[in-house]
Amino acid sequence: MQIIAPRWLIPIEPHATVLIDHAVITDHERIVQIMPLSAARTAYPSAKETLLAEHALLPGLINTHTHSAMSLLRGYADDLALMTWLHQHIWPTETAHVSDDFVFDGTTLAIMEMIAGGTTCANDMYFEHSAVACAAISSGFRMGIGCSILEFPTPFASDADGYIKKALSSRAEFNGEPLVHFTLAPHAPYTVSDSTFRRVITLADELDLGLHCHIHETQDEIKNSLKQYGVRPLERLAALGFLGSNLVAAHMVHTSDTEIALLAKHGVNIAHNPASNLKLASGIARIHAMQQAGINVSIGTDGAASNNKIDLFAEMRLAALLAKAQANNAEAIPAWQALEMATINAAKAMRLDDKIGSIKVGKQADLIAVDLSAAATQPCYDPISQLVYAADRSQVSHAWIAGRCVYQAGQHLSLNAGETLNRARRWQQRIKKEA
Repeated sequence: MQIIAPRWLIPIEPHATVLIDHAVITDHERIVQIMPLSAARTAYPSAKETLLAEHALLPGLINTHTHSAMSLLRGYADDLALMTWLHQHIWPTETAHVSDDFVFDGTTLAIMEMIAGGTTCANDMYFEHSAVACAAISSGFRMGIGCSILEFPTPFASDADGYIKKALSSRAEFNGEPLVHFTLAPHAPYTVSDSTFRRVITLADELDLGLHCHIHETQDEIKNSLKQYGVRPLERLAALGFLGSNLVAAHMVHTSDTEIALLAKHGVNIAHNPASNLKLASGIARIHAMQQAGINVSIGTDGAASNNKIDLFAEMRLAALLAKAQANNAEAIPAWQALEMATINAAKAMRLDDKIGSIKVGKQADLIAVDLSAAATQPCYDPISQLVYAADRSQVSHAWIAGRCVYQAGQHLSLNAGETLNRARRWQQRIKKEA
């Protein structure tokens, strides 16, 4: 048994709740009780106590769209439009270097960054799925592993059939692992055919799998779809039967009122990536309008190659500020709602809200503590406001995943930080030499 006793406890559910001088009691991986600290000490006199006198305790943040292994390409090709960035820089470099070792090392580096920044779960999309799973399991990190599916060949697979076979093989290999699960991730409407989408839909239905896809990221994507198919991408996907509550649609930057209504009708989940959308000049998504329509909106960082940071604290703040400006409404996306986007909304998007995303009895103890004693977060009238608008990821002091403390006082307890950084430097030297 462990008593975790913060100054402010933010359970996320109910909305905007802050409990003062309460404690969370955990037993192995689960939350077993939430009660006033004085009562907890009486009820559990032999429990280990972690006292967090100036801290907020909240659920671990959840990143619903990222490409973890691409942390090894951070800063490799900056200040470019999406298609130029992909075709002329990223895809050729991936073709030359992506392997089990590249993916394991890059994913571990990303996990190291995420844990230190308060992220305890991520929805990934990449190749070499088994290497992603091994990196997550060895680091004690919770991961949804999106198995990329494309029509064209890469060193990983020769065609869509090959990508799908490898996805199903990796899923079978790690069946029963508590920290990882697999989703099917057709890359985007412009890289996947109708027949492949239909096969993915059938498999997802048969195996009860989640779906993960880039959709409506740029105006060019929409223009090219109109030219090739005669309809916008979302209309095409709806006709195929791809839209549903098991889908995480990454980006969704360019949407009409009709399309927002279509997303709401089908229960599609949105992974909003504000920093990446800005850096690639993709645009600003209509997040406030989506939420008003009842759409579940979560937050992603995208990969470090297109964002340079895998930092959900930065993304929460940016998401809230952009929504206010885009909607011309200062009340759009208040702080508590931005925090929900990075926690319970994200858990719902990943179909994990019965396990994580809020601090509730019976859920997994995926928790983080944030020290609000710094000058930048004082005085503290409202800890939720401070977390979204003022706090920095460097103020994360503790992280627990499934009840295991994986980060404390700047030290990683579930992975070898020094070796992870050394491997990243070796990849930098190799990629730079061969560029």
